Amino acid sequence: MKKIITLLVLLQCVLVFGQKVHFGQLSLFESEFKTYEKDTTAHAVYLYEKGENYFEVRRGYVRLITKYHARIKVLDKEGFSEADITIPYYHSESQTEIVNDIAGITHTDGLKYNVIQSTIYDVEVNERWSEKRFTFPNVQEGSILEYAYEIQSPFFYNLNGWEFQEHIPKIYTEYNAEIPGNYQYNRTLLGEFPLDVNEASLKPDCFSVPGISKQADCEVLKYVMKDVPAFKADEEYMLAPSNYRSRLEFELSEYQGFDGLTQKFTKSWKDVDKEFRTDRDIGGQLRKKNYFERNVPLEIISGKEDELTKAKNLYNFVKSHYRWNGKFGIFRDNKVKKAFDEGVGNVAEINITLINLLNASGIDTDLMVLSTRKHGLPKKTHPVMSDFNYVVAKLEIDGTTYLLDATDKQLPFGMLPYRCLNYYGRVMDLDGDSYWYDIIPEKLNSRAIRLQVKLDPENGLATGTVDEVSKGYDAYFKRSQLASVSEEEYLEEMEKNNTGGFYIEDYEIVKGQSNEKSLVEHFSFEMEDLEPSETIYFNPFLIRYFKDNPFKAETRNYPVDFGYLRKFNYMAKIEVPEGYKIKELPEPINLGLPDGSGVMRFNTSEMQGDVMVVFSFQLKFPQYSSEGYHFVKEFFGNAVATQNQTYLVLEKE
Repeated sequence: MKKIITLLVLLQCVLVFGQKVHFGQLSLFESEFKTYEKDTTAHAVYLYEKGENYFEVRRGYVRLITKYHARIKVLDKEGFSEADITIPYYHSESQTEIVNDIAGITHTDGLKYNVIQSTIYDVEVNERWSEKRFTFPNVQEGSILEYAYEIQSPFFYNLNGWEFQEHIPKIYTEYNAEIPGNYQYNRTLLGEFPLDVNEASLKPDCFSVPGISKQADCEVLKYVMKDVPAFKADEEYMLAPSNYRSRLEFELSEYQGFDGLTQKFTKSWKDVDKEFRTDRDIGGQLRKKNYFERNVPLEIISGKEDELTKAKNLYNFVKSHYRWNGKFGIFRDNKVKKAFDEGVGNVAEINITLINLLNASGIDTDLMVLSTRKHGLPKKTHPVMSDFNYVVAKLEIDGTTYLLDATDKQLPFGMLPYRCLNYYGRVMDLDGDSYWYDIIPEKLNSRAIRLQVKLDPENGLATGTVDEVSKGYDAYFKRSQLASVSEEEYLEEMEKNNTGGFYIEDYEIVKGQSNEKSLVEHFSFEMEDLEPSETIYFNPFLIRYFKDNPFKAETRNYPVDFGYLRKFNYMAKIEVPEGYKIKELPEPINLGLPDGSGVMRFNTSEMQGDVMVVFSFQLKFPQYSSEGYHFVKEFFGNAVATQNQTYLVLEKE
């Protein structure tokens, strides 16, 4: 019966969306829709969405027309936020997009409540963007919010494409475009979901301009997706949502006028390289080495050390000289000399200073542009300079390549901050052609904990010592935390993250064993709440790597990206108290991820009256595909369960 009902619902969808949808007229399927079984956690769902783009001459001018029509079902009170609508529009100093024909209806219990035009208002977002805003009236659980509008634009590059996937699911979403042959656009389909409809046809003589008899043919496009799940951007360990959200991107490449003139908008990398060399904010700033030779102590630049030592000295000098203002900066308003004099700069100013100093010292160094993890991956098909928002230094010494970022005082030489671990960047060689270069994160990243624990049931205590060795990014994150808070605050946070009643008594950084990529900590502790009884149940994981599973979604339609390789080791030696014996030890565990991409081992043993606990957890890949998500989720779930639910059982003799 359930299969029959599902088929009937699907048939109804086909009948509804195969016909022309009229504003204000709901179908039987829409009127009776109550729950979305494909996602029972959804607070609202698009029942229908359609967009159109085409070119039209209005009042003697060619305009790009956008039409939009949508119906959203509110499933519960948390879905009420969908009633707040924003329609962005773009404007320059001389021209603006115009939003027309805004209409909205709240469908509730067979009644219609219209959006009053006087309640629609404008908000200026920034110097280039504004928004039309309104709120649907009389919204209740079960309401259907329907709205439509038109935008006419003088900006042909604002034919941007279509968002098939958003923060709530969509049962049906359709995009249509009619593009004259004069306008050529690069187009890219992103995301993991295939199109249910992908149609393209040619419409002859569909577009003309007044006063010119020649007509252009049009490409007619229709794209449809059905049952598109919500994109949940709050998941752990992911790159920018723009990398994965299903959408269609358009980018104006070339315009061919009826007069035969051609205007290109998409440049080649050779074009970009040429402009880069003369750009005053980037290329021009890379030629300031004479300034630094005059204003930096000579021994820093022209010392007799080997190249690697000299490079490290210059790197540390720039790190100590500057305070990063928190801004990235890349293509606008970079003033390296001014920033150096003030000791404060953005990413570009700081790292261009470093590049100038390295070049002044005779170490050939280039600038590399990249995109941060939250900004999105740059396109490799053609140059889109807005894809980049960060710059670092690239140099080679004795056959080893180093990528440097001097914005962070805790960052070791040769490591990039976590925000920059985004796979690749473009090296801008002032004397040659630019080229792509892969970002390879530090490979030796680990946390190793060794405990010695003494149980004192009579006084309800467990005491002992901890030696913790952090390497690579784990050491960097700890040093950053130590630099940002007091030692007392750092220890309080550590106590809070561990088991209840855990107090740190003495703490030190073992400086003789620590270096810029390794941090060794030693502390003694006392843990209360050890129950004095005939039988003791003791969890040996006094310090836990994972308090809970970071992966909670049932499915995931984009990769899990950790950024770098991770490894955790835990060893504990637990002294069995006098008068007690071991009654039960946990079973050993040996788990792995497919293709040997991860391993988890846990074992306990008795040795001369002590219990030895060994736990290791290693991720051998920095990224796992969406197909492997359930394996990663289960893998972490087992690790969390092992740490939270493992007990040694001791009993009185």
